[in-house]
Amino acid sequence: MRNLDKILAFNREFVEKHEYEKYQTTKFPDKRLVVLSCMDTRLVELLPKAMNIHNGDIKHVKSAGAIVSHPFGSIMRSILVAIYELNAEEVMVVGHYDCGMSAIDSKRTMEKMLERGVSAQTFSTLQHAGINLHKWLHGFDRVEESVKNSVHTIKNHPLLPPNVDVHGLLIDPVTGRLDVVVNGYERMKDSE
Repeated sequence: MRNLDKILAFNREFVEKHEYEKYQTTKFPDKRLVVLSCMDTRLVELLPKAMNIHNGDIKHVKSAGAIVSHPFGSIMRSILVAIYELNAEEVMVVGHYDCGMSAIDSKRTMEKMLERGVSAQTFSTLQHAGINLHKWLHGFDRVEESVKNSVHTIKNHPLLPPNVDVHGLLIDPVTGRLDVVVNGYERMKDSE
């Protein structure tokens, strides 16, 4: 059975047995927090457990490497919607040690694209349109610096209210230990 078929079969039973009832909450995050984390599979259950986050507590946004790659891209838009429309008051960027984005080789990724059917003509067209795929596909060299960069992009966004604290954390994907990279409260305290 294919993945979609398995999921739909499970879902029919899930709905019929009213399993959804134990997950019901509102669209507003109880902890008034939006978390940007990496999409790493090791964090799906570990991150919420390690941070004492339960269903309904946060708005969770995910991207490869917890990177805000563009100040007016979909990640930043999601953060701003969580703040203005869903009552989030703080932002946490949570990167992790042993992140695959630190090992991304854009040349190798592009070779895989060619192998899977993307044409060389498409690469040429994108290049002539001013898109640097090597830069776009590049991850980062140091996860701590990447978290700081994402925090900086968010905190200095022209549409972010000045009273929103933005924190940067790193999580160990094995133990769940959290390390603070940027304490948003300390920045606020420094400016008072």
